[in-house]
Amino acid sequence: MNALPWLARILACALASFAGVVAANDFPTLERVLFVEGCVREHADRPRQEMLYKCACALDAIAAEASYDDFVAMSTANDAGQIAGERGTSVRESREGRELTKRYKELRAKSAKSCFIQ
Repeated sequence: MNALPWLARILACALASFAGVVAANDFPTLERVLFVEGCVREHADRPRQEMLYKCACALDAIAAEASYDDFVAMSTANDAGQIAGERGTSVRESREGRELTKRYKELRAKSAKSCFIQ
């Protein structure tokens, strides 16, 4: 019996499974562009071309760790927690808001470090 057809089937299943995971964490193009533009602006003292690559790398690292929906929840909690007054207070004081913000900051720091963003 030839083992090649079985090996090909196993490999095809593995690749299909992997493709599903990658697609599940794929961020919309517009979100990718906005993230990279914001990241480049945050590092205006660095060469633009260098930062385009590094910032794109950072978003890829984030997408490998979190789904787009989780990223939106984390970044929204982070942004909302910075709003002055009552609206920001409700996010800052909620356990869920603090946890999402903490995870967002950790994920951003990890992605920046892995992509050599200072």
